[in-house]
Amino acid sequence: MRDKTSEHSGLTVQPEEDAAACAPDASALGIPEAEFTPRVRAAVASLMQQSDELRRELAEARARLEETARTADQDMLLPVLNRRALVREISRFIGFADRYGTPSTLLYFDLDDFKTVNDEFGHAGGDSVLSHFSNLVAGQIRDSDVFGRIGGDEFAVILAHVRLDQAMRKGASLAQSLIEKPPLVNGNIVPLSFSYGACELTAGGTPDFAFAEADRAMYVQKKKFKP
Repeated sequence: MRDKTSEHSGLTVQPEEDAAACAPDASALGIPEAEFTPRVRAAVASLMQQSDELRRELAEARARLEETARTADQDMLLPVLNRRALVREISRFIGFADRYGTPSTLLYFDLDDFKTVNDEFGHAGGDSVLSHFSNLVAGQIRDSDVFGRIGGDEFAVILAHVRLDQAMRKGASLAQSLIEKPPLVNGNIVPLSFSYGACELTAGGTPDFAFAEADRAMYVQKKKFKP
């Protein structure tokens, strides 16, 4: 025999014997026991089920939004932030400097002669080299730091609670690590180096100024050490 359902105020009510097992006690809902009839109990159970379904749908929607935001912030090739997200994070760290005097520094990297890597090993080989460099940097910074790719062969790290001189020492340390652990493409060692510059993020600054200053410092270093 088929289950019977009834319509009440536009809601589909499940069989009373099933609903009774789902609905809470009348006292928990503030409903007088005399008014808590099997039909009311079934209607309450149906409403509770719909409420649970709405909560699940809301949780799923939030998860989709978080995934969309994460994807929008991530570089298209590497598991690091993209330029748009870096700009936002630089503004955030400048805000910390403005409100609390908290130091932080933008460290800017530019891989040297990267075009020759693409010319010799193709774009797939170039992507592998970029991935190697990204992993090397990510493995030597802290969770509080922010790492991203500006575009092409240009990267940047926001070093939290770090002054300019400390950031330059970090750049030198990373450069040495790359010499000691060069990338491999098809079993071939790819000699790789990079130039770097830094700009301390201070109150009243802007992301554009920080990028420009770090880029200027990087070119000064490139001309100083590269023939």
